[in-house]
Amino acid sequence: MLKRLFTSNVRIKLLRKFLLNPEEEHYIRQLTRDLDEQINSVRRELDNLKKTGLLRSKMKARKKYYYINPNFIFFNEFRSMFQKAESSLPAIAKRISGFGDIQVLIFSGIFIEKNTPVDMLIVGSIDKEKLTDYLNKQLPLSRSVKFTIMTPEDFSYRIKCKDKFVTDIVNDKDNIIPIKKLDLQ
Repeated sequence: MLKRLFTSNVRIKLLRKFLLNPEEEHYIRQLTRDLDEQINSVRRELDNLKKTGLLRSKMKARKKYYYINPNFIFFNEFRSMFQKAESSLPAIAKRISGFGDIQVLIFSGIFIEKNTPVDMLIVGSIDKEKLTDYLNKQLPLSRSVKFTIMTPEDFSYRIKCKDKFVTDIVNDKDNIIPIKKLDLQ
């Protein structure tokens, strides 16, 4: 959706980076590494965003740092738009799948507005630090996300044993399962 509104992928990445983390400052080389983009493209888009008034810059330790202008006239609207786009369940699932090799992902609890023991069940290997950082810093949720990570072997064993915790999550019709590479029965 955002790609249709904003013509440049680099601009979308920069807007996401700045609007979802408005308290952070970034310099060009850091942004090129974080966004995996060419320095000239990043520099051009930073200049464009600075000309609109959304970004400001300052020199610190011989580096030019860019930061969000919270007084920009459309700051809240842009931020809200990126938060909504980022917090759609398919977008969250896609982002989380990039943190490791996920066999099963089940959204529950806070994601479906229901009181459950966990908000998310992940089966597979995942970078827990990246996941925690993403859930706590980039998703606009009312509280922190409770999640459980299991190996595929542990998950299969618990399914066979009819473990109450796992079977309740798997059999709950309200839960959303965007990634399902293993048998859930």
